[in-house]
Parts: sequence; C-alpha cells; structure tokens
Amino acid sequence: MNLHASSPAAPLGIVMGACPVRLWGMSGTERARRILLKTGVSEVADAVRGDAPCLLLRADWVVDPALLGLLRAEPPGVALTVRRADGCETVLAAHLSAADAAAVCADVSTLPPGVRAITCAAAAPIYLPALRKRLVPVVMPLTAETVSAAEKVTFGGAYKGVTDIVTKYLWPWPARQATRWCAERGITPNAVTLAGLLLTVCVPFLFAHGWFAAGLAAAWLMTFLDTVDGKLARCTLTYTPFGNVFDHAIDLISPPFWWWAWHVGCRAAGIAYPLPEAALAAVVGGYVVLRLQEGAFKRLFGMHIHVWRRFDSLFRLVVARRNPILLILSVSAILGAPGWGMAATAAWTVISVAVHATQMSQALIARRVRPIVSWMAE
Repeated sequence: MNLHASSPAAPLGIVMGACPVRLWGMSGTERARRILLKTGVSEVADAVRGDAPCLLLRADWVVDPALLGLLRAEPPGVALTVRRADGCETVLAAHLSAADAAAVCADVSTLPPGVRAITCAAAAPIYLPALRKRLVPVVMPLTAETVSAAEKVTFGGAYKGVTDIVTKYLWPWPARQATRWCAERGITPNAVTLAGLLLTVCVPFLFAHGWFAAGLAAAWLMTFLDTVDGKLARCTLTYTPFGNVFDHAIDLISPPFWWWAWHVGCRAAGIAYPLPEAALAAVVGGYVVLRLQEGAFKRLFGMHIHVWRRFDSLFRLVVARRNPILLILSVSAILGAPGWGMAATAAWTVISVAVHATQMSQALIARRVRPIVSWMAE
C-alpha cells in the first residue's frame, strides 16, 4: 500500500453486519464503529447514501485499526480480504466508491470488477512510529471462543515496542488484567490517569519525610497506572488529544520532584552519602538534559533517539528515566542505603547523558552519508 497517498474527502463509514460478542467491554459492532470514527470518516451510517466514497468494516472480525488507516490512505478501490475455510474470499474491510460499497454490502463474498484485493495472508509487519514498534496486524474472527485470544493480541498491539525494562517485561500481564477490569466497568483512561496524578503528588511528600518504603509503593503503583491508562485508551479506542497531553505532562514533569524529595528525605533522616548537593544537581539537571537531547534528536531526525539503531532501542530499557531510577532507589532502600541509591542514580544519569550525546554525534555524522532511518522501518 502507498502510505503517502490520501483521499481528497473523508469517506462515509459503514459497519457491515452486527456482532454482540464483547471485546474490551464493547460489542464487535461498537468496536467497528469506533475504529471507523478514529480512522477519520465523516460519520458512521447504516447504509450507503449519496455518492461519497465509503470505508467499510466487518463487525464480526477483529481487524487491526492500523489496517483501516492504510485503507483510508488509499484511493477508493481497494479491499482487505481473507480466505474462508471453504476456500472462498470474503471482504473484511474496504475503501470503495459508493456504487462498489453498495455491491459489497449486499454480498461480501464478491468483489466488483476493478477493485484491488489485498489478502490478509500477504500482510507484512507495519512500522508504527507512535508505538515505536513493528506490528503484525491482527486479523481474526470475533466469536465467544476467540475472545481470550483476541484480547491477548490486541493488548499486545497496543503496547509500545521500545520502552523501559519494567514496562516491557514486568507490567504486561497485570496491566492486561487491569485494563480488562477497567474496560468492563466503563472506567475511562482519564480516570486512571487522574488516579495516577494523585499518587504522583503523594510520592514527593512521602519521600521528603523519609518514608521511602511508602513512597516507593506509591511510585510503583503510579507507574503501573501509567501503563494501564494508555493501553485502556488504545484497546477501547477512547484515546483523545487531551488524554495524551494529560498523561505525558505528568510523566514529563514529576520525576525531578521525586528525586529532589528523596534527597530532602535523606537529609531529614541524617543519611549521608558522597557529594549530596552535586548528586542532586546531576540527577535533576541530568534529567532535564536527557529530555532536551531527546527533543533535539526528534527535531533533527524526525524520530525518537531510541528507535534509530538496535542498540538505541536496547539502551532505552535502562536509560536514566523514571522506572530504571525507581529500580535503583528500590534496591538501595531494601539494602538500607537510600543515600547510596541517590549517588548511584547520579552516576547513571551522567552516563546516560554521555551516551545520548554520543548517539547524537554519530547520527549527525551518519546523516552526511545517507538519511537517518529507524532500524524498524528499514
């Protein structure tokens, strides 16, 4: 598919069929409707009307929203099909003229002449910059027997590919259970983010009073909710620009206050460690520098610094950001040496800044030879 092509006008969205089976707290019919709306249709109607192009989606199949985005980017005249057990092709989704859409709605097993079919068997992994991952699009029937499998694969598709070690390896299973629980009860992503915000405010208060165990418990719960809210938004197709800003603003602003409060708590408890003021400056100042480096890289090269090469993606697992630092501080608290945790955090932050500076320099040099492209997009 040509990812750079675009239709001149927003198509009309049409959900083909109906499906009462629930996935992430919504029926297959409602899920298809939300996908169409997120893909940029003018509205979702029950049938073809007028001569506007149409974006069609089956309700009784789990079709990855990324595939709908690709169909939407194509000129009308393309359909996504799958081969049934009886050997016949059936249409799962399509971007068609009004006349062709009416014909497909009447008979999903027959494509009008001139419509290009793309079979699911030929689907290749798609690079999604927003999630920093390669995604093999999900295409599977939605039935009572497949709900569990569909939940697993759609949740995996909503997860970022390049992230920290805790989010990548520790949170997936419990986050999927929490996401399902929230979705089935109609809890919104912004409500989860708000709960995370309340914990975010509690953490520095607890740290500053030297209550490190309680502060760490609140901090880890906040980071868990920070994983859940994004997955809940993507799985239930309820993400919004406000929700994105709300979530990321908390992530961006809170860490320096946490680390400052840890330093204050150490001083209040009379806990000594080498060069405490210098360590605080390195941790807080280094965090700001790391963020500025990441922003500069994205502005210069049009992508995150952690998706350029495989090494860069691996380094994201442990770079001196919130969760890896929490790991360091947690280990130091368990060992009864919270001051040394601050010192170790300072050292790792300085190392991370140096690694980022090296990555930036290497990218500037490499760009002289050829354009900088993510290894996942090559």
